[in-house]
Amino acid sequence: MKLLVAGVGKDYLIPVIDSVSFHAEAGEFVCLLGPNGCGKTTLLRIVGGLEPATRGAVLLDDQPVVAGDAHTRRVGVVFQEDRLLPWMTLEQNVALVLRPLGLPAADRRAVARRHLRLAGLAGFEDYHPGRVSGGMRQRAAIARALAIEPDVLLMDEPFGALDAQNRRIMQNEVRRIWQETGRTILFVTHSIEEAVAVGTVLVMLSARPSRVRALIRNDVRAARAALIEDLNTMIMEEVERQQGGASA
Repeated sequence: MKLLVAGVGKDYLIPVIDSVSFHAEAGEFVCLLGPNGCGKTTLLRIVGGLEPATRGAVLLDDQPVVAGDAHTRRVGVVFQEDRLLPWMTLEQNVALVLRPLGLPAADRRAVARRHLRLAGLAGFEDYHPGRVSGGMRQRAAIARALAIEPDVLLMDEPFGALDAQNRRIMQNEVRRIWQETGRTILFVTHSIEEAVAVGTVLVMLSARPSRVRALIRNDVRAARAALIEDLNTMIMEEVERQQGGASA
């Protein structure tokens, strides 16, 4: 599904997002980067229709996203915390999100098992969350988000709570799952290395109130070390600018 973010801004007591615009073709893996507090998660929530923008518009396949209106699209969300219900098995956790779709119980179980297999959890369907690792719980959270066949998959620092080794494993896994499903993904991360490893489009936001500082097509043939260095420089410049503004 094509994604268009057009002049989106968000104000609370102060402006958080000034004006952000970018677009992604169907099946792109878009990573949002930027200094702390620049509104990455807020922008992700606006794209998902979880909260309204103050100004601007978000279009999915040329249809406007309206906050609170979930009837015209399906949005899958993966948070940093897995948010699995501990008294349910992994299969039951995934099947739970299918109830509003009106599927019979047997179909819900079959869909849940299929997506758990896709997430690399075949054989663990009947385990409870407390009996599996953090990485496996996050796999189950991804399976749950994909089970509804979402138009767009939103991922808000989904691997932030994992150790370095499991984080690298899950980066490879989410890239594999994206390649197999062809879903459009919007992925928030604080890690430049992670964004370069998984994203096809990198959207670098400026310090608050944020704008697009750089929009980068992440060609796997590009020199990744140089790209990471450039992005780190941008982040440091934005942090210094924000700190300078705060002390003025």
